[in-house]
Amino acid sequence: MNVVILMGRLTRDPELKYTSNGKAYTTFTLAVQKTKDEAEFIDCVAWEKTAENIAEYFRKGNKILIQGRLSVSSYEQNGEKRKFTRVLANSFEFVDSKNSGNSQNSNRNNYDSDEDEAFPF
Repeated sequence: MNVVILMGRLTRDPELKYTSNGKAYTTFTLAVQKTKDEAEFIDCVAWEKTAENIAEYFRKGNKILIQGRLSVSSYEQNGEKRKFTRVLANSFEFVDSKNSGNSQNSNRNNYDSDEDEAFPF
């Protein structure tokens, strides 16, 4: 079973992009609290409606809870094979915003991302 649940703050505004086939996606990094003074920075990607909603409703510093799965991909650069790991987010929930201590209404998007899509980056 490959299930990842993370809660953290966005390190930058998510930007909505499109593949050459017109499929929407966004990449973002979550700063997830490790200790009081330390954070882990986790790279994430969301596809289609999930990506559109994250790009529309979240900005740098906003707190978000995502659920998805871990993905390990590889590519070749200058003749050298490299691997990278990221979380494929297929659902999210609003958590309290950076400027507010109050929780916002929970909104769950249960769209399952297409894992077979080649990463265009």
